[in-house]
Amino acid sequence: MRHACRAKPRVMTPMNDAAHTPLLAVPETVYIGLGANLDDPRAHVERAAAELMDLPASRLEQVSWLYRTAPVGPADQPDYINAAARLVTRLPPRALLAALQAIERRHGRVRDGTRWGPRTLDLDMLLFGARHAVWPGLRLPHPEIHRRAFVLVPLADVAPAVLDIPGQGRLETLRAAVPKDGVAAFAPVALPLPAGELPAAAVPAGAGDGQPPRAALS
Repeated sequence: MRHACRAKPRVMTPMNDAAHTPLLAVPETVYIGLGANLDDPRAHVERAAAELMDLPASRLEQVSWLYRTAPVGPADQPDYINAAARLVTRLPPRALLAALQAIERRHGRVRDGTRWGPRTLDLDMLLFGARHAVWPGLRLPHPEIHRRAFVLVPLADVAPAVLDIPGQGRLETLRAAVPKDGVAAFAPVALPLPAGELPAAAVPAGAGDGQPPRAALS
């Protein structure tokens, strides 16, 4: 006698439900800041940049040089490795945030509320098109861009000098004004760019790891 196999019910989570995430009608250009200062930080940043190529409904267009930068905040921590990336995506901002935080978690990042502390990986959404918006856990543009040489210097590698950062000013003006002591370029990131596709249909499943996004400002 044959017994029918019962399929186990699928448990939907915020990110395996990403296949049903509505895409933006028009792709947006997004700038992402990358940083790390623990456990071989250069390797973390380079691997994370490569993982950006696999984001759903997105194309990674350019990654800046790697920069060694002095830490902001507690001085008793190692120097950082920082970079910036330019991405074109049809993911909405909060879906992209969840995917970025999934990459962070794969690199051992724990968000415990500590500001400016050492970390294995930090992926900050700096700008999402020209959007000026506030959601729980996400502000666009990132409110600290104009203060941070470790953001502005790599950002200038991948963005036009005339880029307007809503509410803060033009990139070339901000970069010229900020003190750049402790920011030094030391290596390019070797990736076959551009990479990725902008699909016309639904976002493939697996954009993240099943965990919802948490507060990301740092």
